[in-house]
Amino acid sequence: MRSSRRHPLLVPALLCAFAVLAARPTDAADTGADSGADSGLSAQVARLYEDAAVATQQYEAGLREAAEQRTRARRLETLLDRERGEIAALHEDLGRIARAQYRDGGGMPLTAQIILAQSPDELMRGQHVFSRTNLAVDNAVEKSRRAEARLAADEEKAASAWRELDRRNTELAVLKKGIEDKLEEAREQLQDRADASVAAGACRGAVRLDQPRTRFTQPWVAPLETYELSAGYGSGGARWANRHTGQDFAVPIGTPVRAVGAGRVARVSCGGPFGIEVVVEHAGGYYTQYAHLAAVAVDQGERVSPGQWLGQSGTSGNSTGPHLHFEVRVTPETGSAVDPGPWLTSRGVPLG
Repeated sequence: MRSSRRHPLLVPALLCAFAVLAARPTDAADTGADSGADSGLSAQVARLYEDAAVATQQYEAGLREAAEQRTRARRLETLLDRERGEIAALHEDLGRIARAQYRDGGGMPLTAQIILAQSPDELMRGQHVFSRTNLAVDNAVEKSRRAEARLAADEEKAASAWRELDRRNTELAVLKKGIEDKLEEAREQLQDRADASVAAGACRGAVRLDQPRTRFTQPWVAPLETYELSAGYGSGGARWANRHTGQDFAVPIGTPVRAVGAGRVARVSCGGPFGIEVVVEHAGGYYTQYAHLAAVAVDQGERVSPGQWLGQSGTSGNSTGPHLHFEVRVTPETGSAVDPGPWLTSRGVPLG
């Protein structure tokens, strides 16, 4: 009897065990695939940020070159105007010489000049004037031809320079736009994955990004390389139940977020009003929080160094737009925040 009572319970238990064992490899494979996809997407966003920065630098260099070319073109146009004036003066000289020859008989045949000459001296003087006049005319004509050829060459040179500059700047603008379009598409995918993680209340795991080669000599840095300050500590408004407890940095989705100093990752969370967040414990009893992320690049318990990438900014959780919410606390929990502006400034990192 004892054995018959156990048997009905043993069969479901064995079935459950088999189901769990059969399910484990599939779950692990799915997690690995998701993690690999996340890492690839985060790395793609990071690479596109670098490509966009390079393209922007090239485009801005092209704009500066265009401004310099405009300055050169204005100088060249002044020179061309001067050359045109000189050519007009040469043409006027040719007309004056021709008119003088007509009035003075410079065009008479040599035989007629010999017959009409009153003396050998008069004949020699006439011949001298005639030769000098012809030489002046020849010189003027040749000078005019050289000036016109130089003017045509300079005009073509200026036009060619402008065509080449326009072509190059157009190519740079197209390249820059293409990279920005790809970046925007990747940002949207990254944020969609972040929103899915927050909705599930479970992090997908750290995505390992290629860390920058820069080695910071100072112990403290800003949480972002470039940024615009938005809502500050203590701000009021309908967005918060109480005063704002941190400093917001307005940055696009996918911007690398840095650890402000050395420490240990105390928490990685993917649910609640802060969305995806990382909390780092520093020496001296302070904690820093990095919230509304789109992806994390560290695991809980990991040691981090100043400037190390913790993740990528986003707009997860209760967020009205892409930004980083940064807090400094005296405990790892909310409700113990201090003003991060003076805290960073006292450590040699003024926010401006």
